[in-house]
Amino acid sequence: MSALTFASDPEDATALEAAEGHHARMAGELAGRVAMLLTAAGRDRDAAERIRAGLVAFCDREILPHAAAEEAVLYPAARRLPDSRLLVESLIAEHSCLTALVDALRTPSDTTGAAADARALQVFFEEHVAKENGLVLPLLAAAPGLRLAGLLTDMHDRLDHGDPSGGRRFPDTQESRPESGCGGGCGCGGEDEGAEPELDVRSVPHALRHAAVFGALDAVPAGNAMVLVAPHDPLPLLRQIEQRSPGRFAVEYLQRGPEAWRLRLSHH
Repeated sequence: MSALTFASDPEDATALEAAEGHHARMAGELAGRVAMLLTAAGRDRDAAERIRAGLVAFCDREILPHAAAEEAVLYPAARRLPDSRLLVESLIAEHSCLTALVDALRTPSDTTGAAADARALQVFFEEHVAKENGLVLPLLAAAPGLRLAGLLTDMHDRLDHGDPSGGRRFPDTQESRPESGCGGGCGCGGEDEGAEPELDVRSVPHALRHAAVFGALDAVPAGNAMVLVAPHDPLPLLRQIEQRSPGRFAVEYLQRGPEAWRLRLSHH
């Protein structure tokens, strides 16, 4: 169904589609990072720990501030609409659950437990944004006297200024990116091919695939690599990776069909 079906104004229809796209990018990046952790957990404890720390940093940087900004801007507006109070309260409660799931990942633990917590976070977040996309955003876009475009501008202004909730603070985090290691077999401490995390996008919903790859690549430290498995030769994706991070990743084909294409993406 088109966003124009829901929105009372063309600008709000555009804003609705943009908000859904932003949710898809966050969900995709989260899925990519979680997939990397799941594959690393059974192969390389040190790599899994780096990916876990990067996943927490991503949540602190993207997901939790986004949730706080929604509570400060979108949810109060939605709460004023008829019959929406219980929906908004349930979504606020889900934000508390998201925070708890991130907190469970915050303290290093065994890799199996971290992988399970990460997978639970991914599933919960995907279900949460599906409710926002299917219920809250269309309600705001269709409501007379409300401008979804203006609400989203206010929300992202708060995010840009680092104070999404008008007072709630989030920890400053920075992902660890080691500067050494060759990524394979030379004895310098880099991972060998058998330990390289793998992302099989054939199991990722099509709308999230490119964002999942970007999120997975963000979890690859300099001097290391990941293996990408795709259902076809991903030439458009490779062009997007180069545009996004010029010269950062070297590409080596390991398999060219017919059932799958396998590529090693090495972070210089």
